[in-house]
Amino acid sequence: MELFIFIGSLFLFLFLGVPIWQVLVLCSAVLMIHSGIGIDPLIIPQAMLDGSDNYALMAIPFFIFAGEIMSAGGLSVRVVRLAQLLVGRIRGGLGYAAIFASIIFAGLMGSSVGEAAALGGLLLPMMKKVGYDPGRAGAVISAGAVLGPIIPPSTNFIILGVTVGLSVTKLFMIGLVPGILLGVALMVLWYVIVRIDGYDDHITFTREQAKAIVIDSWPAFLMPVLLLGGIRFGVFTPTEGGAFAAIYAIVVCLFYYRELSFRELLEVSANSARTTAVVMLVVAAASAVGWFITSAQIPQQVVSLFQPLIDKPILLLLALNAFLFIAGMVMDLTPNILIFAPVFFPLIKQAGIDPYQFGLLFVLNLGIGVITPPVGTILYVICGIGNIPISRLIRKLVPFILAEILVLMLLLLFPPLSLVPMKMLI
Repeated sequence: MELFIFIGSLFLFLFLGVPIWQVLVLCSAVLMIHSGIGIDPLIIPQAMLDGSDNYALMAIPFFIFAGEIMSAGGLSVRVVRLAQLLVGRIRGGLGYAAIFASIIFAGLMGSSVGEAAALGGLLLPMMKKVGYDPGRAGAVISAGAVLGPIIPPSTNFIILGVTVGLSVTKLFMIGLVPGILLGVALMVLWYVIVRIDGYDDHITFTREQAKAIVIDSWPAFLMPVLLLGGIRFGVFTPTEGGAFAAIYAIVVCLFYYRELSFRELLEVSANSARTTAVVMLVVAAASAVGWFITSAQIPQQVVSLFQPLIDKPILLLLALNAFLFIAGMVMDLTPNILIFAPVFFPLIKQAGIDPYQFGLLFVLNLGIGVITPPVGTILYVICGIGNIPISRLIRKLVPFILAEILVLMLLLLFPPLSLVPMKMLI
């Protein structure tokens, strides 16, 4: 009964247009009233405070800050130029460059929205200029942004690890190879689309230009290597890695590229603080609803609901991923993780499914949700930047969504594709 009360109130408040953090607080209040413990105005604020008071969550503001600095300080332009140098000679080079740059950006920012905004602002005008259909250009950039949540350092993996008690380091490592696999799948699809749409653009550089691009972009390319290497070999924790990324970005953009002044650094800091406040408010509100979900024994009710599938792991994963895909269409990635991870993880553990494999499927599935209507955040970012009608963008995006779902199904049906690389990297 509590499960249906929770789901019903959740979607009712979402349908009414209530902001997501308020939805979570209201759902907490509904569960508190239904539980019969009485109305205590201190329970929800205390649960919010306790849930957000976590050392691992400190990585989130650090990575947000680092991403904002890199976007404002010139790293974005250099990543795009490096991608153009490496794959721009191929027919349809700007599309390949968008996907390749998405892979690098994912290792720098860990945010799909920041990645889409940076690449959209840089590449959409170029792609339109050489004759790309605006919807198709927006679609390839949107599809590449899905790499942000799964290629480390991913703030979504940090939130998932804290929420269900998984190692953030292992979550980072399990996302690396599947993220590259997803990027390759998008490139294969783009190879087909280039020939269907008839694009014939090439980007070439002289030897001197290529040398200058490599020298100029090496700090951007080196950062994810140092970050992942440091986490992998125990030099620092993911939280300390976030602080390292922020300091590295400040030093490179302020003193090496010299495209960021101290005044601009203060503005970037203010923007990062506002973004962090929004994220952490949702995290705190979700912590409160998570406390009531546990108290109401909703995870046990979910286990009972899916009991017939406990002995059929593949069918159970298919059912859960179908639900998550629908949830991702109507709600953003972070609140979905915070709400449904505590509900589903006890179930998959009882079914004997590796929690890290499910964590990867969980985040990737919801990551695809950021490019699916009606609430796909990336859709509105790209439409705003490129002045593209959303209906046109969605039509051109369908093949990319199908390709990403295909990769999701491959990872679901063949767990070694993700688990073996994780064990090799740890």
